[in-house]
Amino acid sequence: MFVDSHCHLSFPELAADIEGVLARMRAANVHAAVNICTTLEEFEAVHALAMAQADIWCSVGVHPDTHSGREPTLELLLELSQRPKIVAIGETGLDYYRLTEPLEWQRARFRTHIRAARAAAKPLVIHTRASAEDTLRIMREEGAGEAGGVMHCFTETADVARAALELGFYISFSGIVTFKNARELQAVAAEVPLERILIETDSPYLAPVPMRGRVNEPSFVPHVAARIAALKGLEIEQVAEATTRNTWQLFKDLPQ
Repeated sequence: MFVDSHCHLSFPELAADIEGVLARMRAANVHAAVNICTTLEEFEAVHALAMAQADIWCSVGVHPDTHSGREPTLELLLELSQRPKIVAIGETGLDYYRLTEPLEWQRARFRTHIRAARAAAKPLVIHTRASAEDTLRIMREEGAGEAGGVMHCFTETADVARAALELGFYISFSGIVTFKNARELQAVAAEVPLERILIETDSPYLAPVPMRGRVNEPSFVPHVAARIAALKGLEIEQVAEATTRNTWQLFKDLPQ
């Protein structure tokens, strides 16, 4: 069986057909999925879906790309994190790809999430894009390793992966690892120890080969596992078993 460690089931592309999405997920032997929160405005919908479905869990956090809407405070993140089926703090992190300085608001928000994760004893779901140096620096300064977590939809270098692993974090690979031009990322996936790997869709985006061009969904996560298995010379069942076990170890409230 498989677990999709990061998806966005409350986004319109999937929410419009949520019963079909969940039926296809279960038919594909995807045992559970973590529905990731990106804004406080969507949190109630994210949490409601988790409460309504036995195999869906969720997080609370505000994505680094979100420059409007309600700003998370330490107190609010801690309060919301205590609700049932909240297994992580995030999606948080840094993203300099589209935004330009001054971005101190983004770095301050990241610090708030790390402090909340430490106080709540819940792992972090970290997004980093065009910002790896600052991401790692703030993780170290704020003691993110105390909370632990995952570097989601990983697309950085092997050096960044090693640094995150040294902090006790998992590395999660999405459909990007299946892309023909993702050779450097594939080399990273081959290097990262299997016991530190998670798999995800980041759906509704980044559909893996051979589903390119379609709206991504949790039922596609076995394609990510298949590519990692090929890169490591393993059977897909070995990757499924290991990544499911790793997800249980990270998100401790998920059923085993």
